[in-house]
Amino acid sequence: MTSKVLLVTGGSRGIGACVARQAAGRGYRVCVNYRSSAAEAKTVVDEIQLAGGQAFAYGCDTADDDAVKAMFTEVDRRFGRLDALVNNAGMYGDLRPVEDLSAGEIRRLLDVNVMGYIICAREALRRMAPRHGGSGGRIVNVSSIAGQNGGSPGRTLYALSKGAIDTFSKGLSKEGAPDGITVNTFAPGLTDTDFNPPGRVASLAKSVPLGRVGEPEEMAAGILWLLSDEASYCTAATLTMSGGR
Repeated sequence: MTSKVLLVTGGSRGIGACVARQAAGRGYRVCVNYRSSAAEAKTVVDEIQLAGGQAFAYGCDTADDDAVKAMFTEVDRRFGRLDALVNNAGMYGDLRPVEDLSAGEIRRLLDVNVMGYIICAREALRRMAPRHGGSGGRIVNVSSIAGQNGGSPGRTLYALSKGAIDTFSKGLSKEGAPDGITVNTFAPGLTDTDFNPPGRVASLAKSVPLGRVGEPEEMAAGILWLLSDEASYCTAATLTMSGGR
């Protein structure tokens, strides 16, 4: 068991919620970030607390610089430290070819999927680095296999955002390493969560070599490994869990 502190963005549903629950089960004190799913975030926190863990929910748009600063300040106030960050908040966007994208759509998706990760990572580094009073830490950036294969038609912008996170993670790992901060990427494949549009999971399940889609609990277990002491020598890596797809 540990008494470390973890912040999970996009922690109210899907993979993020499973990460929060599993981490709390290992003794982490958890901040569950959400943007609009307040009821779902409260449910996650209630489940953690009922099991004897410590957690609180914090609502903010991770693309909003001031709001993110306020969220990290609240983590400081409640828990007094930060040991781990899982950057998971994101949006899929509408199914749309590049030629039909508006500037507003492009900007909003990149703000959430890229800018939000950078802002949150910046605030984590400001707390984890020894020169700021920290003792190192773990950052896991949740990407996607779309960042590796370019995504499916109509999802190019989403794939671009995840490819950017892959590159960001590798660069950030070099900055964090001297301070004892590991930075890794987790790339899930097709996972049975409501992040997918209706019907997508069922229609693509047979395309997965293992013959089924992944469960969010499985993905969370991979992320928890990257946060663990067992992964202490693992940085700049990408853990892909896609069933071979």
